Amino acid sequence: MPLILTEEQEMLKESAQRLLDEKAPVAALRKLRDERSEDGFSRALWKEMAEMGWAGILVDEAHGGSGFGFVGAGVVAEEMGRTLTASPFLSTSILAATALNKFANDAQRGEYLPKISGGAVVMALAVDEGRKHGPVNIAMKAEKSGNGFKLSGSKTFVADGHVADKVIVAARTGGAPGEEAGISLFLVDAKAKGVSAERTQMVDSRNAARLNFDNVAVTGEDVIGDIDNGYMAL
Repeated sequence: MPLILTEEQEMLKESAQRLLDEKAPVAALRKLRDERSEDGFSRALWKEMAEMGWAGILVDEAHGGSGFGFVGAGVVAEEMGRTLTASPFLSTSILAATALNKFANDAQRGEYLPKISGGAVVMALAVDEGRKHGPVNIAMKAEKSGNGFKLSGSKTFVADGHVADKVIVAARTGGAPGEEAGISLFLVDAKAKGVSAERTQMVDSRNAARLNFDNVAVTGEDVIGDIDNGYMAL
């Protein structure tokens, strides 16, 4: 059954077509690739996208977003796919925003959703540890330390991991690899002591990285959702 867009969604689609045709044609991705851009995307263009309401497309108006929802996000993503636009739209505006919307507490949403909407922060979701997607196989440890935790382990193929300001990390507070129970989510500062990033060169020029965590300290306030119940967010 074909999807029939509302008038507002059609306007969103048309504005996305105009901006991306002008500012992000396929040639722009080739230029980023050939110049070996450290970021892998244009921060100026991302700021412009935020001003258009795309960065906060899944964020409600109360938190500075445009609130177009998943259909609107799909409309923008389709146009980005047409022009092969490089941006942190997937990592920040879809994956991180969805996790925060559904599982973060009021304080976390109040702090980070406006930053996402304004294009002021790039976020990444760090889940996988091998070559294939498999959240149930998470082995990375989050060991209790005082009122917080210490994270140790590595994550692979983290979208926009090397340019992220904040990373939502899935780690084990209980259970064993292969079990859904025992996985928790943590908000980690990408520049925190013990965090390092190694950019992964992808054949299709997408941004990805291996993130390493060496005894990285987080507090109880950095936990997203309930301890041991993070699998449902993945």
